[in-house]
Amino acid sequence: MTSSSASSVSTALAPYGWDDAWADEFAPHEPEGLLPGRVIRVDRGQCDVVTADGILRADTAFVTPHDPMRVVCTGDWVAVEPAGNPRYVRTYLPRRTAFVRSTSSKRSEGQILAANVDHAIVAVSLAVELDLGRVERFLALAWESGAQPVVVLTKADLVPDAATLGHLVQDVETAAPGVPVLPVSAMGGDGLDVLLAVVCGGTSVLLGQSGAGKSTLANALLGEEVMDVRATRDADGKGRHTTTTRNLLVLPGGGVLIDTPGLRGVGLWDAESGVGQVFSEIESLAQQCRFHDCAHESEPGCAVLAAVASGELGERRLDSYRKLLRENQRIVAKTDARLRAEIRKDWKRKGAIGKAAMEAKRGRWS
Repeated sequence: MTSSSASSVSTALAPYGWDDAWADEFAPHEPEGLLPGRVIRVDRGQCDVVTADGILRADTAFVTPHDPMRVVCTGDWVAVEPAGNPRYVRTYLPRRTAFVRSTSSKRSEGQILAANVDHAIVAVSLAVELDLGRVERFLALAWESGAQPVVVLTKADLVPDAATLGHLVQDVETAAPGVPVLPVSAMGGDGLDVLLAVVCGGTSVLLGQSGAGKSTLANALLGEEVMDVRATRDADGKGRHTTTTRNLLVLPGGGVLIDTPGLRGVGLWDAESGVGQVFSEIESLAQQCRFHDCAHESEPGCAVLAAVASGELGERRLDSYRKLLRENQRIVAKTDARLRAEIRKDWKRKGAIGKAAMEAKRGRWS
């Protein structure tokens, strides 16, 4: 690539996150005459790619089509053919981060939702009762992706009492250690300046359930009505999927935003470290347990259970931690034969202990 063409690529793609590191990753594809670009939308086996030549429509079939973890996704940097009918994406560049959930299929595959994300904005509506367990689930996936999570409490204008709003923020902060929690009113503009300051200059993905106000929030961040918005149901605060594809859009103050459809199912996918980060206080307490493999259920010398008994740790928090760890272990076990064997061995061990305990009780009763 000549210096002039490299300059034009940099000028055209810099607003989308192009930098010297991406240029180095793309360098091996230059001799083939391919163009660098970023995927801004994917649908039905094709994608829109922004390049120095403009937005190109390309087919993604050339990249492994049957592995949900290796398909082209919104946010990918790719090498695309400059011409052709159809025109193909030849490959994507190594991903810096990837937001992955488990699919609903019985094959227990991972599904990549967005790539090369710096911030994961978890939108939580204040129009309905807070579901802290769901917040923790989103945060586990966000931490596992390598992105920095941010929780945005949308529709803050529906909670006019400052004290009540403060308590809600505090509740979410307890469930999200180390994560900024920002109450925002997209309608009134309250809190938007703080959120823009957090996400400017990088790539952010907007996540949440239908009805969480993601499209309204996206429009507020973009400064124009780009995303379709529909009213939510009064009964449960849920809405229809106003966003049906993942779209990458440039923010006026710098950075880009990936808006996503509402996620009804948010299954974990090999997210043990993400779960650990969400429940960092439990992980820290666990290091003080008498046994290194303590399950925090009934073992003597369990520092986690002691913290629950003293009120230092909430029981809901521990229950949520156990639930997400069990779910993640089931998903991983389906693809890891060694782990499946270890789980069966553990079940047998616990079963033998339970059987011995029952026999001892019967001996005392007789």
